[in-house]
Amino acid sequence: MDAGPTGEGPGEAEEGDQSAEESQGSTTNLGTGDDSFQQDETSKQEASPTAPEECTDDSQPPSVKEEPTEAEGHSNNNNNTEEEEGACPAAAEAPPPQADAEMVQVKEEPMEVATAQVNGEQQDQAAVKTEQGAGDAPTQGEDRKRKRSRSPEQERLRAQQSYPVKVEEFPEDTFDETVVALDTYNSDLNLSIGKERFSAEPFSQLGFGLMWAGARATYGVLKGKVCYETKITKYQDVSHLPSDEPTPNVARVGFSTESTSMQLGEEPLSYGYGGTGKISVDCKFKDYGEPFGEGDVILGLVDMDSDPVRMSFAKNGKDLGVAFEVAKATLGGQALFPHVLSKNCSFEVNFGQKEAPWFPLPKAYQDYSFLGCVPLDERLRGVLGPKKKADCEMIMMCGLPGCGKTTWANEYSQKQPERKYNILGTNNIIDKMKVMGLPRKRNYSGRWDVLIDKSTKCLNKLLELASKTPRNYILDQTNVYPSAQRRKMRPFEGFRRRAVVIVPTDEEFLRRCAKREKEEGKDVPDIAVLEMKANFSLPEAGNLFDEVTFTELSREQSIPLVKQYNEEGRAACGPPQSRFRSGGGFENHRGGFGDGGRGGFRPPFRGGGFDRRRPFPRGGGPPGGGGFRGGPPRNFGPSFRGGGGGGGGM
Repeated sequence: MDAGPTGEGPGEAEEGDQSAEESQGSTTNLGTGDDSFQQDETSKQEASPTAPEECTDDSQPPSVKEEPTEAEGHSNNNNNTEEEEGACPAAAEAPPPQADAEMVQVKEEPMEVATAQVNGEQQDQAAVKTEQGAGDAPTQGEDRKRKRSRSPEQERLRAQQSYPVKVEEFPEDTFDETVVALDTYNSDLNLSIGKERFSAEPFSQLGFGLMWAGARATYGVLKGKVCYETKITKYQDVSHLPSDEPTPNVARVGFSTESTSMQLGEEPLSYGYGGTGKISVDCKFKDYGEPFGEGDVILGLVDMDSDPVRMSFAKNGKDLGVAFEVAKATLGGQALFPHVLSKNCSFEVNFGQKEAPWFPLPKAYQDYSFLGCVPLDERLRGVLGPKKKADCEMIMMCGLPGCGKTTWANEYSQKQPERKYNILGTNNIIDKMKVMGLPRKRNYSGRWDVLIDKSTKCLNKLLELASKTPRNYILDQTNVYPSAQRRKMRPFEGFRRRAVVIVPTDEEFLRRCAKREKEEGKDVPDIAVLEMKANFSLPEAGNLFDEVTFTELSREQSIPLVKQYNEEGRAACGPPQSRFRSGGGFENHRGGFGDGGRGGFRPPFRGGGFDRRRPFPRGGGPPGGGGFRGGPPRNFGPSFRGGGGGGGGM
């Protein structure tokens, strides 16, 4: 089912001054770590959040044109503000770009936004008009804006347009593939791995402080007796987290097969020893050894020659005994890889690259070898990631809420483990916020809509990183608006871009929605679904997508049903219209790339630009709606600091 955690009540509006700044040029470092940002104290230029939107020319290439934004939702709060697209007079359109401007960069200028929340769904309030009341008559300017709004058909045609772009390839990776190190491909996006790849630290600011982040080693073993060390080098600042957050600084070390997720100890064939003094496999926890924390060194050992396979640990040189015994048949011939999972703990690993271990091996394990010292032909390399954008894939889900997108994405990624799809959405973010293997919703005393907002802001960062990190992705959102499809795919220029459309029969769709509502409660307001129906447009293969796949009804079968949905939505919501000027709303209630009820990333934002040297734009950190100018490095890590409330946000 396409389901997930939802807000339990209306979110509160977040308001703040917006600031504009010039981006600083710097090279993005993918998968490696610069662990600090320099603070730039140059003065900021204030911009009014209610300033009118500048006219733009749709015929201009993407690098010189502000992309009209959109919202995916509907508000039942009369104090919320909105703005229609297409406010520029036709006479103001600029002539087509000259030939010498045909090759342009993908990077766009950010646009200024402010954010608000409706039922846990983030919405933007940039260059907006204030609603005076449900019965107030529209002003002459508002009428003019509505008349100039694009219809869904115009948006669909516009989505087919493409502009010549120069695809910037990923930086060349010259790391020695024979070295045992932390794997930048087999790791979480929210883990900053150092340049030498023997140290790492998870992102810790804002909602990232509630998330786990992990990585496996580049090599595993099928035979022999091997070991490695992990040192918890530093507890990261968690003063921004709720005072009742259980174990805000904690780590797990252990072993796992490559087929498992990064959540060490929460799946079968994933074996972890945690800082709380417990071991776990498949979310089954039991007491073992003793707690460990900052400054401690944990030695992980595995005997692959015995049957059952034995895994043991030692703390600061003290033998803690056997933790796991696993029949070789259970492993099914799969190798075990060193694996570290951390929440707000910086750590360093020793695979044998150091001249001497931090602590001598206990007497019972003198015949064990550090993994990096094992001959190359006796260890197994993990799956190598793609190097070029053409080898990477971005799959964009498309369909109404509840149609089955999340189910399809999960099943598809499990069937192709070698491609290691990263599913992007706030559901996945919240899955990484478990407490002792239990879902966060059962262990969160605060307001759920506030947590959704934190997850949304985390997703903003991860999506920015995704377009700059060589991997395969699935964007799990509704994506029914053509302008949303265009905007979300543009940063992934050069990737193989594919749309997967899920349109079941109306009877099956209603059955799935009823089942989800019964199990999880109301997820998206009916009026929001009706608005999505009114604007639903099927993507087409062409300039934007290399391929469009229909998983249930075919395109020919879907067209009349989507037309029926359009008519149903327009009858309830009025004529087609551009949505709120927003990065929030309900169209992408599962979080996403610019429209997310459960997360929204809108590259680029106007105002409050993201400086690579700083985690937040001038004007402070959370809350707010400022955004990125350019892209943060792969390794902004825990050093991003937000400042105190204000306009710049995540």
